[in-house]
Amino acid sequence: MTNWKNCPAVERNPRKISGDWAFAGTRVPVYALFENLESGATVKEFLAGYPEVKEWQVTAVPKHEADSIKTVI
Repeated sequence: MTNWKNCPAVERNPRKISGDWAFAGTRVPVYALFENLESGATVKEFLAGYPEVKEWQVTAVPKHEADSIKTVI
């Protein structure tokens, strides 16, 4: 499971969207990005649908996810 606490692109507030991780400063849940990409949407299409999310946030989330699953040998 990814530890999102160290990712500045996201935040968690128990009073927003049931406490799900969301893009910082928005009510857009992080899972919305993954669902959109999985459904074939591009990053550009996602950003058009959620203009409150910044491009740097969208690129930071998958990078953070990838970094979190790397195994240190």
